[in-house]
Amino acid sequence: MIIKGKISYQDLETGIWSIVDHSGKRWVPINMPDQLKIDKAEVEVRAKRADVEGIAMNGQYIEITGFHTIPKF
Repeated sequence: MIIKGKISYQDLETGIWSIVDHSGKRWVPINMPDQLKIDKAEVEVRAKRADVEGIAMNGQYIEITGFHTIPKF
């Protein structure tokens, strides 16, 4: 699947990185690359659903298989 959205960081527990798509759905990568850890950065990622359970409970868990940032003009 392709997800386009903004990176979001929540300062809870040890911190939660997620991607909020344009419809407002939140996606939680289990393998967020360091290059994407920029709050509010626009990104496009290729991902697949991750079959895991976690304590974040704030979105669908995904595994990122490819990505790029979207430059601002």
